[in-house]
Amino acid sequence: MTFTRIRDLAGLALVAALISWLVIRQVYGDLPPFPAYVPVSLAVLAAAEFMLGWQLRSRIGRRPGTAPVQPLVAARAVALAKASSLVGAAAAGFWAGLLLYAIPNVDFLAAAAGDSRTGVIGVICAVALAAAGLWLEYSCRAPDQPGDDEPARPA
Repeated sequence: MTFTRIRDLAGLALVAALISWLVIRQVYGDLPPFPAYVPVSLAVLAAAEFMLGWQLRSRIGRRPGTAPVQPLVAARAVALAKASSLVGAAAAGFWAGLLLYAIPNVDFLAAAAGDSRTGVIGVICAVALAAAGLWLEYSCRAPDQPGDDEPARPA
């Protein structure tokens, strides 16, 4: 398994923004206003993952007073981290697509001002979730061992 790359997340966000802008452009008049509290759940998940990342980092690094991490727990945390970073990037793209439509239409559409505020909150929360996923994935890396750089030689 490879580590998540930021450029992959940026590409996903760009594609999601384009698709959501195209869809929102066609159906915006039929959608209800987006409440400002909708994207806040992403921020709650991001905060939980940041805390989990700090806890796992100290446990994997075997700091004094911490219990060792079971391998299955670390594997599940990495899976959660990868999923969260992908969801965060896709959500950031969705909210950015909403912003791409709503901001130019603030003067023409009554709901566009409120949806623009929600879109900004959404982008911030989604980027925080993607960053938390990357942090958790980084925190689950095994520490370097003293002889890892030397190639193995036969005895």
